[in-house]
Amino acid sequence: MTHNRICRSPYDAVLCDLDNVIRFYDLTRLAELEHAAGLPPGTTAALAYGPEIDLPLLLGKITQEAWVDAVALGLADRVPEGTARALGAALARAPFRADPVVVSLLRRVRARLPLVLVTNATLELEDDLSTLGLADLADHVVSSARVGVAKPDREIYEIAAERAGVPVHRCLFVDDQLQNIEAAMALGMTGVHYRGPEDLREALAVVLEA
Repeated sequence: MTHNRICRSPYDAVLCDLDNVIRFYDLTRLAELEHAAGLPPGTTAALAYGPEIDLPLLLGKITQEAWVDAVALGLADRVPEGTARALGAALARAPFRADPVVVSLLRRVRARLPLVLVTNATLELEDDLSTLGLADLADHVVSSARVGVAKPDREIYEIAAERAGVPVHRCLFVDDQLQNIEAAMALGMTGVHYRGPEDLREALAVVLEA
């Protein structure tokens, strides 16, 4: 794709997170299972997303099924084995959707600047993007499971900037996690803490209104 550079823009590429910016999960079923098991809300996710269990998945070293096994093992001292496995599976297979407002904004900006998704993801990411109808959303996708490094490791940002074809200090980086934004800004990127579509709209206004 050919991109028209906007001289007045403070950046030449947009690097954007996926989860909790573009993609959102429905954890209703997991919450119901936790309630039935007498577990505090969020127990399963807190365990599953801890670095010892989650990082091997995000680095592409284990499959999602192995991740579910690890979650079930971690819950084994609190609930019966069958319940523990059901909780892990409910998290792994939670339905998800894309925010149409964010998708629209990103499609518009991609017509003007390179767009790269930079995400801590699993080996299922490509299939997930196809399911969402977003396989063509970005010029490039930098997945932690494919490149072997995860945010906030500086290397994943450098890989993303290289694929965008611009220096790191000319990149806008959007994420919902402050530690990831701080790591990007330490490299000289412009950072945006995403809490809702207005944060993205404001950051992209200089490009979209040009």
